[in-house]
Amino acid sequence: MVYAVVVAWLVLAAIVVLTWGRLGTDRGWRGFVLALTLGLSLLHQLLFATVTEDALVSFRYAQNIADGNGPVFNPGERVEGYTNFLWLVLIALPRAAFGADVQATAVVFGVLAALGCVLVAYLLVNRIVAGADTEPRPAIGVAAAVLTAAAGGLAVYGPSGSEVPLFVLLTLAVGYSLAARRPVVAGVLVAFAVMTSPEGLVVAVLGGLWLVGAALKRKHSWWAPVGYVLGALVFLIPRLAWRATFYQHFVPAPLAAKLGGPFGSQVANGWPYLSGFALAHQGFLLLGLVAAVALLLRRTDAVEARALIWLLFANVVGLAAAAVLIGGDPGPSWRLLAPVPPLIAVASVAAYGVLTVDVEAKPSPRPRAWPAATRLVPVTACGLAGIAVLVSVFSPDMLDRVRDWRAHGTELTEIGGWLGQYLPPGSVVSAATPGALAAHGGQLLIVDVLGRTDDYIAREGHHDGGVATDYDYVVNGRRPTVAVPADSGYADRQHCAIDPVYAGKYEVATFRRVGTPYWVSVYPRAEQAKSVVTNLDKGPDFRYVPCPS
Repeated sequence: MVYAVVVAWLVLAAIVVLTWGRLGTDRGWRGFVLALTLGLSLLHQLLFATVTEDALVSFRYAQNIADGNGPVFNPGERVEGYTNFLWLVLIALPRAAFGADVQATAVVFGVLAALGCVLVAYLLVNRIVAGADTEPRPAIGVAAAVLTAAAGGLAVYGPSGSEVPLFVLLTLAVGYSLAARRPVVAGVLVAFAVMTSPEGLVVAVLGGLWLVGAALKRKHSWWAPVGYVLGALVFLIPRLAWRATFYQHFVPAPLAAKLGGPFGSQVANGWPYLSGFALAHQGFLLLGLVAAVALLLRRTDAVEARALIWLLFANVVGLAAAAVLIGGDPGPSWRLLAPVPPLIAVASVAAYGVLTVDVEAKPSPRPRAWPAATRLVPVTACGLAGIAVLVSVFSPDMLDRVRDWRAHGTELTEIGGWLGQYLPPGSVVSAATPGALAAHGGQLLIVDVLGRTDDYIAREGHHDGGVATDYDYVVNGRRPTVAVPADSGYADRQHCAIDPVYAGKYEVATFRRVGTPYWVSVYPRAEQAKSVVTNLDKGPDFRYVPCPS
């Protein structure tokens, strides 16, 4: 698959660079090149094709919604262990209506949303440039589409089953609505963005401030910001009212667990997160810096188009600041910053289009090529896209880490299926990876020891490093039948030492994965250890091996 992605990029780059002049005039050829760009995006996503732990948690919620249990992780426990309400509803609907598989639905929707980002990037650039130029230059948007297709974060999370590609799509769509002077539509879309990810608040606030500034400068009437706010509140107020009624909280458990610690420690974790992203995305950041400086130094009459570009850059800064303030994210490929490269691509390409509007009008002693027909834009866009593809392949935080993530997730899912099949229905299991264990865990009740799906731990536990814990509550309050200490799948050797937080109330039971050199340790509660081990040893894929005395 690596070779397929690289070859797809080479073919696309060659076609775009060699036929750039034709893209502005031949609609059919432009459509063909956009189709090739979508193909590159699809192959880039398939390179990773890994469902995430967070997505597996969402699948459990969506399945319970579709099956009539309500938006809960464990039936009967009203805990808001998600921050992506709109995504849950979208992936639950096909199961509720047609019995479709939730995971397959989420993966398909995610891939389609990522492909939609490529198209909206193309449309948004052309819309901004059209507002500054009387003559359309649609070829410029192709450059933004190519850069968006090559963005690694979007490719990683496209087929992940998570809400990330939908959030990126909504962020770009908000920009398009504002460029089209549709503030009410922008307000509705920004409400959807907030209901998809908490970072949508950044997009919402910046969009509202932009409209207020436009109204102050008399570029918009005051009805524009009013309509924007009303469009958002129509959806957000009922959502907040329902949340307060159903969950008795305004802050979801994952956010409460993450933000409950000292502010300084969160920022200390956030800076390395941002610096790692910056190191891997130097090409996009350099492109954005050049475009921003050019926008500052060169004046044009296209005031509104320039303001829209600055809004996109403000979203980049705002999302980066939010990622630092909440302490980053443990997943690979900088999930919180996935919208940043597409936003930079759109803003930078649009800046070029806006700043070169009047080049054709300047006197010249000889005929001069139209700016969009020069080779600067396609060469730069395709070159940076190639660098982004190479980063996807060779960065240790991209393909290699995603592959490890996939292997560990597969192993944990196997462990969850084994426990679900051989433990009595309704058995309580504690773990740090509730989504993976629940994927095939059947009727197991999963206690998340890090508090993301447990209100008490999230709000009352000990907060450190962006997670919340309270093992005394887990051991003596929830009293799980089995504790699963591993959060990364199988071990390569037998582990007979028990975690001190479970010592005394639990015992160690080690099992060999049949036909492999791998092991898994579980902690059955002491008074139930004999029956639990007997039941688990019935599984054909796991064999109980007592620890040496």
